[in-house]
Amino acid sequence: MYIKHSLLDMSSFFTAYVQGLSVGLIPEKPFHMGETLDGAKISYLDIDTEKRIVEERLRGLEAQNATELEIASAMRNLGTDRAKLHGWPNTYVFTKAIGEMLLEKLEENVKLIIVRPTIITSTYKEPFSGWTEGIRTLDSIFVAYGKGKLKFFVGDPNSTLDMIPGDMVVNSMLVAMVVHTNQPSHRLIYHIGSSLRNPLKYEDMRWLMYNYLTENPLLDTGGKPIKVEKGKILETMASFHRYIAIRYLPFVQMLKLVNMILCNHFRNLHANARRRIDYSIRLAELYKPYLFFHGTFDDTTTENLRTTIRGSEVFNFDPKCIQWDEYFMNTHFPGITKYALK
Repeated sequence: MYIKHSLLDMSSFFTAYVQGLSVGLIPEKPFHMGETLDGAKISYLDIDTEKRIVEERLRGLEAQNATELEIASAMRNLGTDRAKLHGWPNTYVFTKAIGEMLLEKLEENVKLIIVRPTIITSTYKEPFSGWTEGIRTLDSIFVAYGKGKLKFFVGDPNSTLDMIPGDMVVNSMLVAMVVHTNQPSHRLIYHIGSSLRNPLKYEDMRWLMYNYLTENPLLDTGGKPIKVEKGKILETMASFHRYIAIRYLPFVQMLKLVNMILCNHFRNLHANARRRIDYSIRLAELYKPYLFFHGTFDDTTTENLRTTIRGSEVFNFDPKCIQWDEYFMNTHFPGITKYALK
C-alpha cells in the first residue's frame, strides 16, 4: 500500500519479511529491479513475464470452465511456485518485493519512504489498548490452540518472533512523513520491529499462550470452557510431517475404509478428521517463514528516526518499552477474544 500526501511525495507500507528467509542481521536496504533472493532458481525476476504467466494460466482455467474454487486453488499454487522459484517463501512476500521494485522505477526526484513492519499485533495504547481487526498471522495459532484444534506446535523454540503493535507502526509512518518534509529527494527504508532491541522467543510465546488460555479458556459452541494441553513442540518440518503421518493419518485412512464399507455412515467424521489435518498442514506451511526465522532486522535508520521524538510519549514506536509477558497477557490476547472473536 502507498499513500500520497502533501508532506511527502510517497510513503509506502510493505513488510520486513519481504527479504525472505535471510539469517543474521538484515539491513534496511531497498530492492532493485529484477533482484532475486539467495536460493533462487532464476537469477533475474522479470515482472512482465510473471504477469504474462499469471494471465495465461487464468485464461486457460477459464477456457476449461473451471469452478471458482478450482481457479482459486490453481492460482494460489501457481503463485507459491513462482515465488519459490525466485527465492521467496510465499506469494505474499513475493508480491511485496515486486511492489518495492516497481516503486524503485519512479523518477529520481520523488521522495520515497518505505516502511517495513514485522508481524503486526494489536494496539499498545492508541486509540486504546488491545484493539485488533480480524485474525491475522500468528493469532491464527492462538485461536486454533484455544479452540482445541491444535494439539502441538511447529517451530524452532529458539527462533525470534519479531512483533510490533499496530499503533507503533502508524506512529512511525506519521513521524517519518513529518521529519522528511521539505528535505531533498531521497529513498529510505525503515524496519519497524523488535527483534534487535527487544526480542521474543517462540518458546516464550508458546508458554504465554498456554498460561493465558489456562486462566481464560475459550468456550465451545455449548458455552463450556475448552481445556488446552501444553502441547508437543515439533522443531523441524520433517518432524512435523512424520508426526502427522504416524499419529493422525492411520486413523483417517481407517475411517475412510470403514466409511466405504458402511455406505458413508462415517462420512462426516472422516471429512472432519481430514479437514483438521489439512488445516494443521496449511497453518504450518503458511507460518513456516516466521516460526523458523533466524534473522534480526537491523533498525539503525529507524532508531535515528526515533531520536527525533525521544522523551515524548506522543507517537511512540520504541519496542524497548514493551514488557512482552504483560502485553500479551493483559492486552493482546484479551484483545483477540474481545474484538476478533466477537
